[in-house]
Parts: sequence; C-alpha cells; structure tokens
Amino acid sequence: MKKISIKRLAIYFVTAMAFTACTDFNELNTNPDGITSGSPETLAAGLILNITKNDYSSQKSFMSPHLVSKYILWSEFPQGEQYNDFERTDFDKMTRLVNVEKMVGYAESIEGMDQAIKNSYKGLGHFIRAYTFFDLTMRVGDIPYSNALQGERENNLRPEYDTQKEVFLNILNELDEADRLFKDGGVFDGDMIYNGDPGKWRKMVNSFALKVLINLYKKTSDTDLKVTERFNDIVNNRPVFEGNEDNFALVFSANQNQMYPFNELGNQFMIYPMVSDLLIDNLKSLEDYRLFYYTEPSPVLIEAGAEISDFEAYKGTDPSLVYAEMQDIHASKNYSDINNRYKYIPAGEPVFILSYAQVQFILAEAAVRGWISGSGESYYIDGIRSAMYFVADNTPGNPNSDEPPFHHNRIMDEGYIENYYTNTPAVQFAATTEEKLKQIITQKYICTFLQAPLEAFFENRRTGFPEFPVNPESNENIPSDKLPVRWMYPQEELNYNGENVNEAINRQYNGNDNVNELMWILK
Repeated sequence: MKKISIKRLAIYFVTAMAFTACTDFNELNTNPDGITSGSPETLAAGLILNITKNDYSSQKSFMSPHLVSKYILWSEFPQGEQYNDFERTDFDKMTRLVNVEKMVGYAESIEGMDQAIKNSYKGLGHFIRAYTFFDLTMRVGDIPYSNALQGERENNLRPEYDTQKEVFLNILNELDEADRLFKDGGVFDGDMIYNGDPGKWRKMVNSFALKVLINLYKKTSDTDLKVTERFNDIVNNRPVFEGNEDNFALVFSANQNQMYPFNELGNQFMIYPMVSDLLIDNLKSLEDYRLFYYTEPSPVLIEAGAEISDFEAYKGTDPSLVYAEMQDIHASKNYSDINNRYKYIPAGEPVFILSYAQVQFILAEAAVRGWISGSGESYYIDGIRSAMYFVADNTPGNPNSDEPPFHHNRIMDEGYIENYYTNTPAVQFAATTEEKLKQIITQKYICTFLQAPLEAFFENRRTGFPEFPVNPESNENIPSDKLPVRWMYPQEELNYNGENVNEAINRQYNGNDNVNELMWILK
C-alpha cells in the first residue's frame, strides 16, 4: 500500500479520463488534449479507481452503504437506506468491463513489451471481472456472465442470464487464472494500490477468493464448487495477505481532489451522521478503545461532567428509530457523532475493499467450521490485533493545541493492543461453535466501520450477526417485521432484456422479483 508519486499519479489519472467515468482524482491541471491513443497503464489506472473510489463515492454517497449496514443514522431527512427501502439496482458497473478487454488488447499489441508485464495486465483484467460479477450477483442473484459484453463484438444486446452457481464457478475460475498470471507476471504501470507489484496482487486475488468461498459456506456438499477443497488449496499453497501492508486500500492525501471522501472541504453533509448503538454498545461491552477513535462523545454528557475518556460519555442511537424520534435526539445533541478525524484530516484513513484483518476473520470462521486445520482462536486474535493497529496507525494523536486528541485520551499503543485479548474476558473465545461464529462476525463488523462498503450487510444476511434491529414502525420493507435480503433487477433490463431477466426471475423466485426472496447462495 505504498504511496505512488503525485506526478506519476496525475499522469495515470488524467489520461484515464479518456476511457473511464470522470472522478475527482481525474480533475487535475493537465492538458487532456495531449491524449492521442490508449495504453494499458491508463486503462489499468481507470479500472482500479473505478472499483475503489468510484464505487464508494464521496460525501453523502460515501455514507449510504453504511446506513444499510447499521453503522450510521442520517438526520437530514428519512433516508431509504436506513429504513430498509431496497429498490432496483443497476448494472452500470458492468460497462467498465469493456475497458478490461481494451486494456488487455492494448497490452497484447505493444511490440517489445515483456510477456510478464502482459501477464500482469491480463491478471488484473480477470480480477476486475471477478470482483465486478461478484458484486452484482451478491445484490440480485442470477446475472448475465457467459454472454455479457457481447453487444459490440457479436451484436448480442440481450444476453442470457447464468445461474448464480454458474456465476460463482466462473468467478472462482477467473481468480485462479488471475493468480496463475500474476505468478508469471511482471511489474506493471497504472497501479496506485500496489505499484504494479504482481506478488502483492497474487495475495489480493487469493485473499479475495477466500472471501468468495466463505460466502458459499452453505454449498460445501456441491461437488462442482469444491468449496472446502479450493479453500484449503489457497491456504496451503498460495500467498494471501500477511499484514496490514497488504490491504487493498486507496490512500488519500491533502492534495486537492485526493482527500478523504468525507473531508470537510465542500462537504455540506458533515452535520448529519449519528453513530448507531449497535456499534457503540458492542465497543462498550468489549471495553474496546476503538470507540474513542471511531466516534465523538455526546456533548450533553460531557457538559454533565463526563470525561472524554469515559466509555459512558458515548451514546449510540438506535438505527431503527422512527425519523421524528431520531430528529429529536439530533436536535438535543445527546448522541455520538463520527470522530472528527473523518472530517478534518484531509488524508483521513485509507479506505479498504479488503483487509488483512478481514482475511484473518475469514480464516477463523473456516477453522471453526472445520474447513481448515489450525486454531480459529489464533486467527481471531490476530484479526482483532491487526484491525486495532490499522486504526491506531492512521489516527494522529493531537492535531492542534485547542482541540482534544482524536483518541480522546484512550491511546491504543502497542501494549494495549498486544494485551487486549488477555486482559478482556468479554472478548475471549467462547465454548460453543455458534458463539464463536458470533464473536468472529461481530469483530469483522467492528473492523469494517466506514470501510468495505456493504460488507457488514452481506455478513449479517449470511450469518445473522450482528443482529440488526427491526422496528415495524419505521421499517419500509414489506412485511415490516423483516429485513430485505436483495435488490430487484434493473428497470433497464426489464425494458430491454425482458425475456431473459424474466426467465431468471421465474427460475429463482417463482416469478416474484421481490427484495425478500432468497437467492441461491442463501438457501
């Protein structure tokens, strides 16, 4: 996760404008008229930005997935994501895969380019495809895969839908191919995450494959998928994340248009977030100092005499409250806001799509389920430890003399982090499998606060942990005592590819494109 030079970054980002949707990172003072042809590095830069910065967006949009995951409440007005109003998604992300083909095609066409570098561009292409298809199928179920993107090449504007099982098989095969190509790859240009290091990309590809496989935990008996066999092969024979330095994360800076997505500059939405009691109460019960790094104390409780370092100075708000009650709490100021570091430090913290801590929790779950040998407790402890180091290492102590420190005088130094597990009975591994799984997923929930968009929602949907509150008086889902489990298919598909999407709806959901219907991986 080394920082690439700003000059080099500017070249990649500006030239990527010719091929990808505009992002803030692109808007630098460089003359775009100099672009006369495409190159694999410009397309690589655009694609990597597309699955990082573009996918989680900025300001209010940055917070939207964290409303779905019950980390944040939004006080501006009743927000659909907060109240479980899942509507139609879109397949817009699929269009970026056209640039995957172009990137690989440009690399292949360059005479004299080392084959190892071409392999890396191909490997990146397979990863981008796998990542994109995974995101889409997790939202809706069956999607076009085999015949997707054939509009320009084969004039197929109405692709058939593959079953979700077929999609997952293809995703896993693409990740296998990406690993093979990066193994024989060379350092390539256009990568602001790993500086084109194929070894780092191998770790990412295989770590992401573990994430895909853990989502198939109900399909271990499927002889085509070979879930546990694939999982063991990766753990025993391939490189995966080894520390926070391997996190797949975009690093921000104080430079214009490269700041943290919720930074104060031009951000009119800073006053609206409220932190949920689901997060805060878990942190309190576990005596976890990340409470002081994630949130601000309640001004009302501070005025009443509480210290900023008191656990009880922090007050979460029920994310299922009806809007009028939540608005009253916001007006009273008796709630915890997000930590000021998210607003006032231009570089904020790196935003990861996948982290070492998440991978450790995946391995812990796999060990508890009996998929792999090794100690689930050891993976669990290492996940907690690395998640704490990530937060501590990206939080300054005291920005200036007239503001309290961002850690509110509860410092997560090496001694605290290394001894936290031993000194905190509430976090120590339970006796039963069910309780162990609950602890693992709860820790994963804590570590992805304002990170890995929608990860916590998908984990809750998959495991039921942590339990999301459901209030029939505020829940906009029907029925009001249930949480939705998927998004509906895009209206554009119904309009222009109706025969195929309706076939998929009939096959999966008995003709009912409903947010409460269970997709294949959940059965």
